[in-house]
Amino acid sequence: MLEVRDIHTFYGNIQALRGLSLRIEAGEIVTLIGANGAGKTTTLMSISGVTPPKQGSITFLGQEVSRLSTERIVSLGITQVPEGRMIFPRLTVKENLLMGGYLRRDKAGVRADEERVYELFPVLRERRAQMGGTLSGGEQQMLAIGRALLARPKLLLLDEPSLGLAPLVVENIFEIIQQINADGVTVLLVEQNAQMALQIAHRGYVLETGRLTLEGPAKDLLNDPKVRSAYLGLD
Repeated sequence: MLEVRDIHTFYGNIQALRGLSLRIEAGEIVTLIGANGAGKTTTLMSISGVTPPKQGSITFLGQEVSRLSTERIVSLGITQVPEGRMIFPRLTVKENLLMGGYLRRDKAGVRADEERVYELFPVLRERRAQMGGTLSGGEQQMLAIGRALLARPKLLLLDEPSLGLAPLVVENIFEIIQQINADGVTVLLVEQNAQMALQIAHRGYVLETGRLTLEGPAKDLLNDPKVRSAYLGLD
């Protein structure tokens, strides 16, 4: 579904990604783990067109997308849930969700997808007339994911969905990610909780200072001594 080849991404003169390459097959959950500042968020921003690479290529369903606008990339089926949720605090829950479907013209489909979000996150149905800024952190994360689903993505980019959330809420979020994947959405997951990410992923990549250093089936990375020591806090 997605192939990233030898991309180099910069912020001004500072190089954040150095020849990064990865692939994602349709139907997978793939996780990208690494320390703070390794380039995980930049990878997602490069794929979604917010911070396009200066070199290299990104193809999605066989189409080159590395020079397309973010709006066009979203219309092709890639949607990102940013770190920190970034919901609209002065819009209601329902209005936030409908913003996710802004580019769509199939009103019946949007209503059906809104209903599916309420099935995944029943609390959002209860809060649909409430201002987004008054929700708890976990509810805002659910809203951010729901908003992304209203774009009807083929590939969902998730950036640190567990950040700052209580353990029980984190478990619920990860269960929902698996359900979204079971519904047919491919997922690229950036996550500080490497153990939980690798437990639900099919494959994983380890990123260090803008370069990939390890990749493989998630279960193999869970048992890799370097990963266990550096990212799982285990001997």
